[in-house]
Amino acid sequence: MANKLTRDDLLPLETYHEQRAQMRRDVMAHKALRKVFIGVHAALYFEDRVTVQYQIQEMLRVERIFQRDAIEEELAAYNPLIPDGDNFKATFMIEYDDVEERRVALASMQGIEDTVWLRAGEGEAVFAIADEDLERSNERKTSAVHFLRFQLDSITIGALKRGEPLAMGIAHDSYRHEVSPVSLETCAALVADLA
Repeated sequence: MANKLTRDDLLPLETYHEQRAQMRRDVMAHKALRKVFIGVHAALYFEDRVTVQYQIQEMLRVERIFQRDAIEEELAAYNPLIPDGDNFKATFMIEYDDVEERRVALASMQGIEDTVWLRAGEGEAVFAIADEDLERSNERKTSAVHFLRFQLDSITIGALKRGEPLAMGIAHDSYRHEVSPVSLETCAALVADLA
């Protein structure tokens, strides 16, 4: 739990307000290295302590939360998004600008969240574990947003730390795409999540 956030890691609302513009610029630059588009309509936004702290600070600001219990609730909700040293955690988004096109696509993509994978070098594909907090798909459609955990074994972690190329993809019948290799900058950002 050493990498999880506590109330002591969060800025008071007034201090955050004063520093928000610079923090936002810094976090957006940080997030840009942690984003992987898979095809045109799907993206993985890899979370870490920095991205989660920013999300919590924004939630506290928007909701004007300053009570101890309410802050602890936000920490409990968001801390599970922080990687644990042997995994990557990502927000998976299916993105269509046109509402009708999105509706049709989501209806054809049930279970897509279970077909997202990554692979280090020539190793085995690691498929994501999706939506551990609650189910986001049903018999009619999938959600446009899913939360994924890629649980990595020691072989995959070793390969990534040695700098072997990282590939990611989706193996769904309605949406089959691959990114190989993922940029070196993104790989370096993700490897920093590993213990």
